[in-house]
Amino acid sequence: MTRVKKGSLSEKQMGYLLIAPALLIILIIAIWPVVRSFWISLHDIRLNDPTKTEVHNAYGLDMERYVNSLPILLRNLTKEANAAEGSAKEELLALKQQAEQMKATLAQSGEIAQRYQEIDKLLLDFKPVPNELKYVALSDAQTQALRATLQDLETKLMEMGKQKQLEKPEGVIAVVKGIEASIISPNYVGFAYYQQFLADSRMWAALYNTLFFTVVSVAIELVLGLWIALLINKQFYGRGLVRATVLIPWAIPTVISAMMWKFLYDGQNGIVAYLFEQTGLVADMGMLLTTKAGAMFSVILADVWKTTPFMALLLFAGLQTIPHSLYEAAEVDGAGKVQQFFRITLPMLKSTLLVSLLFRTLDAFRVFDLIYALTGGGPANSTETISIYAYKTMFAQMSFGEGSALAVIVFLCVALISIGYIKILGADLLGEGGR
Repeated sequence: MTRVKKGSLSEKQMGYLLIAPALLIILIIAIWPVVRSFWISLHDIRLNDPTKTEVHNAYGLDMERYVNSLPILLRNLTKEANAAEGSAKEELLALKQQAEQMKATLAQSGEIAQRYQEIDKLLLDFKPVPNELKYVALSDAQTQALRATLQDLETKLMEMGKQKQLEKPEGVIAVVKGIEASIISPNYVGFAYYQQFLADSRMWAALYNTLFFTVVSVAIELVLGLWIALLINKQFYGRGLVRATVLIPWAIPTVISAMMWKFLYDGQNGIVAYLFEQTGLVADMGMLLTTKAGAMFSVILADVWKTTPFMALLLFAGLQTIPHSLYEAAEVDGAGKVQQFFRITLPMLKSTLLVSLLFRTLDAFRVFDLIYALTGGGPANSTETISIYAYKTMFAQMSFGEGSALAVIVFLCVALISIGYIKILGADLLGEGGR
């Protein structure tokens, strides 16, 4: 037995050391974005709301908005007080003093006072306010005091407005509400988005569309791809040209392919739509992209045309590894073509089939560009997949929290699909079969 020198690494430790760089790269490239998406999904982040563009785990103040609004409030209260008389004037001056006291109370924090001066100078010079100056943290006590003062101001001003004691009540009240909007609340929502999507019929419909598209398209591509692979694996004149021609659809960029099929499906001038109508497959040319069944059929057909060559290429590579002597021996034993296919070709192609199905299933489940360019997820969301739903939520609605939750759901589905393939079809490839 070989002895391991003291202080040297064992074989197992050396193996872990060698794969450590690869694991680190996978962690950075693959795992970290998922972890980050999960973290974002726990927060209500919206790019169309200035107070929710970042993760806020504590109360804060949008200093730019606060510095912009507070002087306007003080000026409006001064104008209203100058135009008022008697008790109304006294009350407005008291409200102005209350607003100034609010400013002084916040200024007791040296950081807030310093940022107020810096931002005020930037705004006077018409310069942008950098993000590192824009937001400042507030304690719970500061937040409660600020909100109480603003609510008191708003209530009293609304009452004076009802009594016709203000010249422009809408303007001064709007400024108070603007200062209220500068208070940033924590946007941590926990698993609220996941609970929301579990009860969201649109999400389940998108998931069903994704699964239906994946199962049907991959099944057809597997059958056609295997058939094409068997054909181009035979010896015949011009085989090289045929192999190259078969790969043309796969070589065309997906978006260009989708736009091409969109013209072919056009209800007025599309040649494919015309042929389908003439052969009786559809009652009207316009049905392909304007009905739910027609749209789903259209995207599946376009995907089959586009990616069947990819499946055929992978399976053809697997066929090349099968020794021809096995078929010769089978012919000597009297096995026919069908028996050779099921007893030799399919068993020897099992590993290739696993890789091909895994790649195509994951690719089909994450489909986005083909359907987005061809139908946009319509009509009536009938072809909307989970990826398109996530894109619309994140970039159309600017709700990055919700969109990240959908992205995590997509990741979980992809992980389950991968685990399922490995457990069902690939156990023997990992050395677990028969153990």
